[in-house]
Parts: sequence; C-alpha cells; structure tokens
Amino acid sequence: MRILVTGAAGFIASHLCEKLVSLGHEVVGLDNFNDYYSPVLKEMNATDLESKGVRIFRLDLNDDLSKVFEKPYDYIYHLAAQPGISSDTTLEEYVRNNIYATQSLLEAVIQYNQDIKCFVNIATSSVYGIEATVNETVPAQPVSFYGSTKLAAEQLVLGLQRLGKLKACSVRLYSVYGPRERPEKLYTKLIENLYNNKPFPLFEGSVKHERSFTYVGDIVEGLIAIIGRDNEVDGEIINLGTDEVNTTQEGINAVELIMNKQLIIDNKPPRKGDQQRTAAVIDKARKLLNYSPKVSLRQGLEEQVKWYKEKFID
Repeated sequence: MRILVTGAAGFIASHLCEKLVSLGHEVVGLDNFNDYYSPVLKEMNATDLESKGVRIFRLDLNDDLSKVFEKPYDYIYHLAAQPGISSDTTLEEYVRNNIYATQSLLEAVIQYNQDIKCFVNIATSSVYGIEATVNETVPAQPVSFYGSTKLAAEQLVLGLQRLGKLKACSVRLYSVYGPRERPEKLYTKLIENLYNNKPFPLFEGSVKHERSFTYVGDIVEGLIAIIGRDNEVDGEIINLGTDEVNTTQEGINAVELIMNKQLIIDNKPPRKGDQQRTAAVIDKARKLLNYSPKVSLRQGLEEQVKWYKEKFID
C-alpha cells in the first residue's frame, strides 16, 4: 500500500510511519516543522524516519500540494494539527492549522486522489467537552479553541463522505503518551523536571483529573487496524484510547517511583478549557477494529523514561 501521513515528524505520526514501514508499506510523510515546540525534536524524528525509507515533504498543508500527489495513495492518515490547549495560541492559529489546513488537504484529495480506500482523520476526545466519558453517538460539546476547531475539521471530512465524494472515518484519541511525546505535555515535562530538579507547574485541581492515558503503541495498533476494513469504518467516528482510567496524581506517583525522585510542585491557577475527566468508551473500536489496548500506565511510562534517558541524558 502507498500511504500518506500528515504531521509525520510529530509524536504520534512518527510512530505510525515507523510501524507502516515495518509492515512493508510505502510511506510518504508531510510536515511543516513549525515552531509550536522545538523543531529540533521534529528534525530528530524526521531523520530517523528518512533512514527507514520514509520520504518527507517539508510543506504546509495550506500551500500548493500538487507535488505531494504526483502518485495516488491507498490511505491517508491526517494527523497534522495545531495541538493542545494553550493561552499562547490564538484562535486564528487554530483555525488556520486545523480547519483551513484540513480543507486544503481535502481539496487536493478530491482533485488528485478521489478513489482513495480511506481518508483517516485524527480527531480528539476534547470535542466531547469537560467530560469525555461517552460513546460516539453523544453530541460533541467542546469548550476550547482546540476542541472546537478539531470538531470542525472532522465535520469537513465526514461532510465529503456523506456526499459520496470520499471514503473516510474519524478517530478520536484519548490522552496519548509515550516516547517522543511533545515537550509541553504532562509526562515529558514531568520527566524533564524530575531529572533537572526543576519545579513542575501544576494547575489547581488537576491532580484529581481522571484520564484514559493511552500508550502510543496501542494507538498505532488501532490506526493500523483500519487498513483492509475500509467498508466497515466508512463514515464512522471511532473512539480510540484505553478504558483504564488514572488520575494525574497517580501518573505523577508512577513517574516518581520509576525515577526514584520526588517532584517539586509549582502550583498554578486552574487552566481554562481543561477536561475534568476522560474515560474512553471503546466498544465500537473493539467491534470494528478488533482493538484491544495492552500497555499499562506503568509499562508505558517506563518506556517513556527510557526513551528520554537515551535521547537527552546518556
């Protein structure tokens, strides 16, 4: 199969590219290497991918995409996005990188690659709002720019599917962690601050937040399972996460035990738009994709600490 992955140099997409290549697929990646977080980390991922045969286009989705579509693809995994909940990111940035970028990609697909087997949109549990504890039939109620613009992007994709112009599905991910996690995300920041004995900014009330912390390897297995199930997933929204729920405090405790160090806390006011509770309802993923997450939080965090040591300490 020939497969395009957007956001390829990022956290989840780089793992997906590696897995696809290991299965014998021809993989093309696209990434704009923006500076939302250090491009050095993305370059590190891209170098690893290129050494394994992934061709990387250094291109923004809002630019001319004709050269990316010189040959058609069997599948497209659309992971590129303006991520996270940050007061430093403007609504305009979320709109440009989540809505306009998705529409630009879709227009290129319709023009050059309409007979694709499946366009896989990567969405987020943030579309559900303050509590993401429901199945896919419950109406979305996002409370952040991120959740709102990702929901809009999802509907752009599924709108074309409903019109019969594209085979597509949308996968809503839950609190993904693991090696290569973005530096501003919980566990990478936690590990870094513990190693360097730096105070960790903790938003008021967040230690009680409950999350379906999902190991990146389990997410990739779920995404890979879409291949060959084009008809079953066409038009579907699918939650992808783990049904194991842990509090942020339990996550902090686990990393402290793994590293045998105690965290210095820097208490901060509550953060607007934060979800209080997520608990992935994955019955549909189990049924359609034979999906079964296997990695416990402790196991996954051990792998993430190991990766961090290899890349930044040793």
